[in-house]
Amino acid sequence: MVANTQMKKSPFKFIVFVYILSIPFWIIGALTKSTGALTRVNIPVSALMAVCPVIAALIFTFREEGSGGAKRLLARTFDYKRIDRKIWYAPILLLMPVVAILAYAVMRLADSPLPQHIYLPFKILPIFFVVFFVSATGEELGWSGYAISPMQDRLGALNASLVLGTAWAVWHIIPYFQSHHSIAWVAWQCLATVGLRVLIVWIFNNTSRSVFGTIVFHAMINVCDFMFPNYGSAYNPEIFAIIIGIIATAVTILWGPGTLARYRSLGECLGTR
Repeated sequence: MVANTQMKKSPFKFIVFVYILSIPFWIIGALTKSTGALTRVNIPVSALMAVCPVIAALIFTFREEGSGGAKRLLARTFDYKRIDRKIWYAPILLLMPVVAILAYAVMRLADSPLPQHIYLPFKILPIFFVVFFVSATGEELGWSGYAISPMQDRLGALNASLVLGTAWAVWHIIPYFQSHHSIAWVAWQCLATVGLRVLIVWIFNNTSRSVFGTIVFHAMINVCDFMFPNYGSAYNPEIFAIIIGIIATAVTILWGPGTLARYRSLGECLGTR
């Protein structure tokens, strides 16, 4: 039954449709200057395109499985019961803070430019988490809830992660430039984004395909980026990309590129629940 459902899915058409849905947000982002809180944390208006993956996923799922399938997809926002091995909450919640701390330490050791007065907005951390949990839900119900399983079935876990990660990174390029970043910044951030997708799929496959787990991890990515000194103004994507790349490589070696999980086969991994 699971295999038949996966065969119906069209992940590559889904990705193209997400891009099409995002075009109005890119245009609005180009015509609109961010103000207020968005400017403070340097988020362009086009970031609202986070709703596009879930919209696309719901449309495709309704077409393939009817209203019942669409309801099941939405329910996966809180499918935390799939995470049988609670140890996986450690990487879900703590891996990105560790990456951020390592990046800061490397920047200090390398004497990289850092603000003279460091400010970490701990008081608004809960607000950051709620906001980024909502935006991550909009993305991961599409990327993880709809696209990645059939892609893995056809390409294997690592290859699917790299393909989806590249599509995910390219999807962000226009908002990155609308945030007034340099070409070098965008290039390194795209590399970091691809590496992060490998880690998201690793978490997904080892938590019985929990979309909730990927949503929380995705939210932690953004929380840590904007909790980095002075609302992320000191964030260096080059250092983050290198650290994330090392971790993603280690994960691939230790868990295996075929499944990125402790399963004998990808079918066993994707067939759970």
